[in-house]
Amino acid sequence: MTDAVANVLAIYAHPDDAETAAGGTLAKFIAQGATAHIVVCARGEKGSADPDADLTALTATRRLEALEAGAVLGVAGTTFLDYPDGTIDARSADFAATLVRLVREHRPDVVLAPDPTAVFFGDTYVNHRDHREVGWAVLDAVAPAAANPHYFAEQIAAGLTPHSVRALYLSGTLEPNEFVDIEAVLERKIDAMFCHRTQLGEVNDEFRAFLRTRAAEAGRGAGLRAAEAFRRVTLAG
Repeated sequence: MTDAVANVLAIYAHPDDAETAAGGTLAKFIAQGATAHIVVCARGEKGSADPDADLTALTATRRLEALEAGAVLGVAGTTFLDYPDGTIDARSADFAATLVRLVREHRPDVVLAPDPTAVFFGDTYVNHRDHREVGWAVLDAVAPAAANPHYFAEQIAAGLTPHSVRALYLSGTLEPNEFVDIEAVLERKIDAMFCHRTQLGEVNDEFRAFLRTRAAEAGRGAGLRAAEAFRRVTLAG
């Protein structure tokens, strides 16, 4: 974007998604002076293959991990919506109202979210349903609901005003058109990711090297040494 970005809102499904998908971009916006907030929609309580896992304890631990990761990136705050994993529904009016309210409250220039159109990654991975549902809900919340006073008019009556987001950055996309240079903040992204110990385990050099390689691969086509790739949709400004 050519104009300065003052506020950024990252809306993702699970407690580790924002750091994994867009941690470098968040860190870069923050380094440039923006205020960033993360919204975690689902609890992440199903983020274990152990049939005997204490899901209440796992939810609490993952929340603490997300707060620690946010502090590493420098975000101003993290909001937890507390939906059970696997229950997010982009067609839910309550979910839509919540996202519109958050956009109107935080008034972001840029919203980061999953690309819901990305379903199959090669022939070995199907994009998580929660990611897709969050992505569709964010699209609907941003274009047009948050900007139109006739959507969720009760929010307007309560003192919120419509807000037009300038750009969407959709991560996990199969059709990238924006490559953000994250070389200067790559290690911060990796440090934030490793706060999610329930998902990634303990910090180790081998996995750090793998993450650096992934960032290099994302940047190669754009002539960058480390990048995150997005489908950018410019909406206003």
